[in-house]
Amino acid sequence: MARVAVVTGGTRGIGRAISVGLQKAGCKVAAVYAGNDEAARRFAQETGIAVQKFDVADFKSCEAGVKRIEHELGPIDILVNNAGITRDAVLHKMTPEQWGQVIATNLTSCFNMCRLVIEGMRERGFGRIVNIGSINGQAGQYGQVNYAAAKSGIHGFTKALAQEGAGRGITVNAIAPGYVDTDMVRAVPQNVLDKIVARIPVGRLGQADEIARSVLFLVCDEAGFVTGSTLSVNGGQHMY
Repeated sequence: MARVAVVTGGTRGIGRAISVGLQKAGCKVAAVYAGNDEAARRFAQETGIAVQKFDVADFKSCEAGVKRIEHELGPIDILVNNAGITRDAVLHKMTPEQWGQVIATNLTSCFNMCRLVIEGMRERGFGRIVNIGSINGQAGQYGQVNYAAAKSGIHGFTKALAQEGAGRGITVNAIAPGYVDTDMVRAVPQNVLDKIVARIPVGRLGQADEIARSVLFLVCDEAGFVTGSTLSVNGGQHMY
């Protein structure tokens, strides 16, 4: 029977590549999105993947969304927490709203979604959770104390939940992408982007498909001995 997979932020960029990769691997996929209806419509039309619109930062919204997915596709076996936003500013100019929005969407969403699927995974004795962190959660980044805090939190969250799930057949891992060729990165001014690429030892941006292939490894049935790990996919830009 096909595994049921949910990908938050699953219709664009890295999330789109992950959703499509899981579908090609034989999963029944639900791609969650927040606000871009036109992009979601095109994605569903082009891929045939089911889309679900709800706010991953809101527990009640997630609760309703997970119930819909399970009703339509079945119990959730695989969860990829990919949803993320930026609200960049240096701390002395950052507003409470900029802080709160990023923490809620990038970190609290992981609690919301994991909390709603973990009991079912425990009962069935199988689960695969992959949380998408960031190189900037490992190394920090000027003007991103909110984003770096949220992504760093994801790495700690992953290690703790991995310990809780290990005895029940549930693995919990994180991927920390470096700079990947997505709309978010392409919005960076070219002179700044050139400086970023100059610091990447392989000499280029990453591709969304490279992140997706990493997810596919971590969620496969044969990866049961890999848990609590953070896989850095950054072209050698940050090693530790």
